Amino acid sequence: MEIRIPVYQPSLTGNEKKYVNECLDSTWISSKGKFIQLFEQNFAHFVNAKYAASVSNGTVALHLALVVLGIGPGDEVIVPTLTYIASVNAITYTGAKPVFVDSLNDTWQMDPADVERKITPNTKAIMAVHLYGHACDMDALTTITKKHALFLVEDCAEAIGTEYKGKHVGTFGDIAAFSFFGNKMITTGEGGMVVTNDQTIYDRSVHYKGQGLSKHRFYWHDVVGYNYRMTNICAAIGLAQLEQANVFIERKQKIAHLYAQKLKDLPVKFHHTTPDTKHSFWMCSILVNDPANRDLLMDYLGQNGVETRPLFYPVHTMPMYAQSFHRHPVAEDLGWRGINLPSYPGLTDEQVNEVCLHIKAFFEAGH
Repeated sequence: MEIRIPVYQPSLTGNEKKYVNECLDSTWISSKGKFIQLFEQNFAHFVNAKYAASVSNGTVALHLALVVLGIGPGDEVIVPTLTYIASVNAITYTGAKPVFVDSLNDTWQMDPADVERKITPNTKAIMAVHLYGHACDMDALTTITKKHALFLVEDCAEAIGTEYKGKHVGTFGDIAAFSFFGNKMITTGEGGMVVTNDQTIYDRSVHYKGQGLSKHRFYWHDVVGYNYRMTNICAAIGLAQLEQANVFIERKQKIAHLYAQKLKDLPVKFHHTTPDTKHSFWMCSILVNDPANRDLLMDYLGQNGVETRPLFYPVHTMPMYAQSFHRHPVAEDLGWRGINLPSYPGLTDEQVNEVCLHIKAFFEAGH
């Protein structure tokens, strides 16, 4: 069956072509050009942070964030197991050990009580992942990091537009990482951003992402750095996308409201927001009551032209991270029952209704 309603697709109806053509006409297409600085400045303003440094993708944004904090072999970083693999791999790249924690049933975010239990003398940082556009409990996590003198890294790959108690996520910790992959709230194709309110951390980010080039001596490198720079073309697309970000966020919140209303009488649970959070709904997601129905429902929707995705599989269940297996029952339960529904800004009300009618038909058929 041909997919008629994809789970995600970018909206490129703003100034993307205009700005990219300006890059081509100027010949500034690599890691220098006016759009890089413009995108960084405007993104920092959007999230209300002091500093933003663009990078080539969201995964390297996470790696860079850990590198500039000095995290390496012998250190432990606490991270939720219910997350995309990049969160955990970035920790492993540094030589540090990821320490998994369980999730909360109501928000699907990392459990602060489990975080507290997992702290050891080797713990160096907590990585808060704002999963699917909902915020973590930042009051609890900032209290824990201050109490134990730990770094707080925010993985905001899925949380552009997400706020906790009126404050944009990514501005609570020492440093944050954002992603602009093609399915994110705004896209540059591939791209990312590190954000901080600390000038020293910002300076270190710029230093390490640019091959460790000395500030004061041409072609002199004083640390082993990385080529993590964003291109001017990507930044041009990003700036055009950022101009439309609030429109995208508002539309996705409306889509979420429609799903919640239309699915309320069916045997599924919608991923609602909690009072402290402005949920950006990067993905609109549901839980089926019976895990046995999850893949059956996804197959049924696919046969009717609707693309879906399963929730992330808990990383502690994956072969390379399961050597010292421990149960994380909430994350496992969510991971086996969850489905991401189509939720891109261009999705129409009629298409939302069609998806919901197919879900209703699946359960009316006796599943």
